[in-house]
Amino acid sequence: MSSSTEDAARTILVSCKQTRFHIDNPAYQELDIEGLNITVTSGTGKSGAKLKGKARAEGLEILVNGHLKLKAGVHYALVGRNGTGKSTILKAIAEKLIPGIPIQTRISILQQTSTDGQNAVNVSESGEASLATSSSRPLSVLENVIDKVTSRNDIQHEIDVLSRGLDDQVNNAFAPLRAFRQVQHERLKRELFEHDKDARLRSGARGMAARKALIAFEKKVAESAERLEQGDDKIDEGTLEEETLAAGDLLAELQSQLEPARISEIEVRARNILSGLGFPNAFLEKPVSTLSGGWRMRTHLASCLLQPTDILILDEPTNFLDLLGIIWLQRFLLQLRDAGPNPPTVVLVSHDRDFVNTVCQELIILRDHELTYFRGDLNLYDASIREKKLYLGRMKEAQEKQKAHIQQTIQQNIKQGKATGDENKLRQAKSRQKKLDNRMGMEKSASGGRFKLNRDLTGYHLTARAEIDVPVDEKGVSIVLPDAPDLRFPGPLVSIEGVTFKYPTVKKAQQAVPTVLQDIDLTIHMGDRIGIVGLNGCGKSTLIKLITDVTKPTKGSVTHHPRLRMGYYSQHAVEDLQALGTNESDLTALSLLTRDVEGELDEGELRGLLGSLGLPGRVASDVPLTKLSGGQLVRLALARLLWKCPQLLVLDEITTHLDFHTVTALADALHAWNGAILVVSHDRFLVRRVVQGEKESVDEEGDEEEEESSGEEDAGLKRRTVYLLKSGRMTVLEKGVRAFEDSLEKRVEKLLAS
Repeated sequence: MSSSTEDAARTILVSCKQTRFHIDNPAYQELDIEGLNITVTSGTGKSGAKLKGKARAEGLEILVNGHLKLKAGVHYALVGRNGTGKSTILKAIAEKLIPGIPIQTRISILQQTSTDGQNAVNVSESGEASLATSSSRPLSVLENVIDKVTSRNDIQHEIDVLSRGLDDQVNNAFAPLRAFRQVQHERLKRELFEHDKDARLRSGARGMAARKALIAFEKKVAESAERLEQGDDKIDEGTLEEETLAAGDLLAELQSQLEPARISEIEVRARNILSGLGFPNAFLEKPVSTLSGGWRMRTHLASCLLQPTDILILDEPTNFLDLLGIIWLQRFLLQLRDAGPNPPTVVLVSHDRDFVNTVCQELIILRDHELTYFRGDLNLYDASIREKKLYLGRMKEAQEKQKAHIQQTIQQNIKQGKATGDENKLRQAKSRQKKLDNRMGMEKSASGGRFKLNRDLTGYHLTARAEIDVPVDEKGVSIVLPDAPDLRFPGPLVSIEGVTFKYPTVKKAQQAVPTVLQDIDLTIHMGDRIGIVGLNGCGKSTLIKLITDVTKPTKGSVTHHPRLRMGYYSQHAVEDLQALGTNESDLTALSLLTRDVEGELDEGELRGLLGSLGLPGRVASDVPLTKLSGGQLVRLALARLLWKCPQLLVLDEITTHLDFHTVTALADALHAWNGAILVVSHDRFLVRRVVQGEKESVDEEGDEEEEESSGEEDAGLKRRTVYLLKSGRMTVLEKGVRAFEDSLEKRVEKLLAS
């Protein structure tokens, strides 16, 4: 089976084997789809056309003979390196491009998008998705969320059509009939979309049946259009009376669906969800179109969480949430797992390790175009990989020694046999060579039992045992940061003394301008690790502007070391690079960095820097910025800072576009760096690792431990401090980010209880 869908300049091609579930099954139970192949091509043909041959071969393969298994009610995390196609797989599921997903399955998706949030959509069981409504005025945040759940706007449209027809009955007896037929015709056209999609998704006997059904339904729609255009003189009195009564009955039915009690209940739930995601009450009445990209994404997330669904897909849902919103979402999804007899299946992608570990029961690992499954969290998975590598590594090392010994005895036997004419020696050498050729490999099965050929190595093979395949490290690219140069004379890198900041008073404004920061004191020395946590809007960005000398304080002083080199990573760095790439389509990472350094470094040094950050060879020199993934752009943004060899790195939400493997690699690199670091982040793992110096591990029994860094490793570091910025004031968190997390847990409990 195969299918395709066109998205601007790309086409997703999907094929798979017949599943054990009947495709007509209207109720979602679970998915068990084998032989799944997903390829992305730059197709420009008509929607629905199947690309074959060379066109298909030139596509980017996402899955090859994969096995997709989703159990009802289970929470999954889809993990994999940046650029491996996680979002494409989620989109293929949501748009039901994969044959075997029942057509009536309700699927809601929050897509990872650009900053404007325009591409974030909710996909319902009909497969249609749109931010636009037929309302004459833009919907507010609250109205938009409720409308997505109740289809209130569509229902209201039908009510308006029928009401106008019935009201006009006095002047035109045929008006109710016309209105009734219009509503019916619009519904048929929406249903035609499903039949068309169903026909494109199937092949073979079922595909033929689906296409016949589509042709029959197209005739039905055509007949409806003819009835809609039928003249008054051709409509008999019996039909007029029957359809006029039907119009009244349908109007009453639609009005019952918008009963105030039902809408009121949904509105209460919508308000609670929006409040949990951080929406102030004043924002609820704002038109969605006036919101920034981050707030718009939260609106889409609220819609996904509110509407009833069978499969809930969340692609990086924490990107635009502060820690309070992340913890609230964690608790909401945990409650969703236990809610009702048929809880939805949840599939999410997130770089936030703590979020994944808390919410998800199983991992779906996308690697080398295959899907594998692991029951447990990321820490247990990392521990299992380490144990497997150690076990298989030792097995392979022992077997290599055994092979060397056997090879030596074979040579001795051959030498002795030929010298003395001893046929037994030659037969013995031949027997040992046979064992060496096809009986060396795995000694135990994956479950730890004795290896059996007919069970553990099915199919035709040249050897009697599977090769010992030691897993390759999955932590992604290795990130190496160049050392920070020493200062010629001692002193603090940055010193903030008694700083207060508030925006200038506007003469026309009647309200007093609030103070953003109040009496802030902070000193950063070489080797320090400073973390700043707080909710959105608490003043973190303002403090960074003061430190980076973008803004001057209203009161107090900010001084820098005379020889300080500072590297500032902005939370908008990726978006800025994307805009730069759009304006200059041929711009690559290497050409941009060459322009930045203005001859201070040669091409070899620049390639070395980019390579150390995970942008090697042609990726750096040949791939334009518009084709780089978010994670690759983060690395480029870091390279633009590090070539100057700064002594202080100011990092504002650096993990947003990274996969969790790269976050781990970056955290380890920052942890070992000799310069000073100021981190502003909602990622608890990053703050614990970089600022607090903790490294999570899993002991032999699977319990999480937190290990403090050794004194030798921290010899060059002077201070590790996590600050909480709240109400304009900064206080030290003695217990680190965990103390902030605990306080937010209590707030979330109150929110969920209300």
